[in-house]
Amino acid sequence: MTRDTSPQIGVPATWPQAYDRRVADLQRQLAAMPTNAPVRLAKSTSNLFRQRSSVSTGLDVSAFDGVLYIDPVNRTAQVQGMTTYEHLVDATLPYGLTPLCVPQLKTITLGGAVSGLGIESASFRSGLPHESVLEMDILTGAGNIITASGAADDPHRDLFYAFPNSYGSLGYALRLKIELEPVQPYVRLRHIPFASAEHMTTALSTITETGAWDGETVDYLDGTVFSPTEQYLTLGTMTADPGKLTASDYTGMNVYYRSIQTKAEDLLTIGDYLWRWDTDWFWCSRAFGTQRPWIRRLWPKSKLRSDAYWKIIAWDRRTQFSRRTDRLRRRPAREQVVQDIEVPLAALPEFLEFFHRDVGIEPIWVCPLRQRDTAARWPLYEFDPHTTYVNVGFWSTVALPAGGDPDAGVVNRGIEEFVTHLDGRKSLYSSSYYERDEFNAIYGGETYARVKKTYDPGAKFLNLYDKVVRGG
Repeated sequence: MTRDTSPQIGVPATWPQAYDRRVADLQRQLAAMPTNAPVRLAKSTSNLFRQRSSVSTGLDVSAFDGVLYIDPVNRTAQVQGMTTYEHLVDATLPYGLTPLCVPQLKTITLGGAVSGLGIESASFRSGLPHESVLEMDILTGAGNIITASGAADDPHRDLFYAFPNSYGSLGYALRLKIELEPVQPYVRLRHIPFASAEHMTTALSTITETGAWDGETVDYLDGTVFSPTEQYLTLGTMTADPGKLTASDYTGMNVYYRSIQTKAEDLLTIGDYLWRWDTDWFWCSRAFGTQRPWIRRLWPKSKLRSDAYWKIIAWDRRTQFSRRTDRLRRRPAREQVVQDIEVPLAALPEFLEFFHRDVGIEPIWVCPLRQRDTAARWPLYEFDPHTTYVNVGFWSTVALPAGGDPDAGVVNRGIEEFVTHLDGRKSLYSSSYYERDEFNAIYGGETYARVKKTYDPGAKFLNLYDKVVRGG
């Protein structure tokens, strides 16, 4: 295990020793665990929306939350794998820097975003979080610590490229060296309305190809679909000069996504922009009533954040409270439809037409992405590197016909089939229903099996299919 230990500005020279002690402690934990039981992380938070069987053997990785050091000259950071993006951004912003892609929710961890993927409004120019990783220390099932990079002469580059979308089934990232980019203090927003998906798609194509709209640079790009005839692209441009605009605050009484419908232009500090979706978990906080003014006044402001809502959801899933209440009130059963999918940009209108007709959840989030390095190959989530794709996110429940079984996944299966028909992919953080052969064909099964055999020959970590489809 080798790493860059050159002195950095304002950083204690002893960080490698402290980090190595944590690594040794973790290796001892793994060695002491039963050999016949699968292992996963013992975490107090999660951003997963799929059923998981209870596993008694959990690795305590709580010590791996923290930034080891920042190199503002070379614009890199050494970060532990369990560091949340909230903590990471708190460390980088004082230097006027951020990661190239900051996923929307504060408690997503860097290691989680790399092994389970992440996306945000910079992805049309910077790709996904794993594309700005320079090297990683990975704890494998064999108990080894492998330092892997994408360098042509790195003997472990197969693990480096197979790690994204492996969801901890190949190992866990303990340390990551990542690239950073300079940012400005403010982001000026323009909310551009479109009456049809076709017109919005044309604009997305123009902006992703040119990086501009109406002669102005676009640094951040995402969209919100409220209905088939009401959709907006939000264009963010970094600036040091707010001009006549006053920065808005969406961490209190005001709700960010509602401002998209009422403001043509807005201004946020860079920090508030990065977390604009977290306060109301996009729009999902409405399920808890916190968008109603009288409830919002009483709700603790420190609990207006995604991880607070997630705890309520986790409790409801454990107790089946909502499902039992619906039965008592003779309400239709509801299927949870919480998904992010990616389709080629040209297929976006067709997907949205299907979605409005057959699913009906609104609003919907859209976010374009392009592979940053067209020469790279990420086999477990492989796209055409020369094609622009669009992430479509939808997070709610759908009422089922009388007698419908919420656990059968009828709606989710239909979405999976249509996305595959459009040559798209689906993120695996939520429930999936693929047959094994189809799953392996979509998610690099041949490469995965080879890398799995090399780095986890004893199957200490669950197989990817068993973990994300069968709920292991």
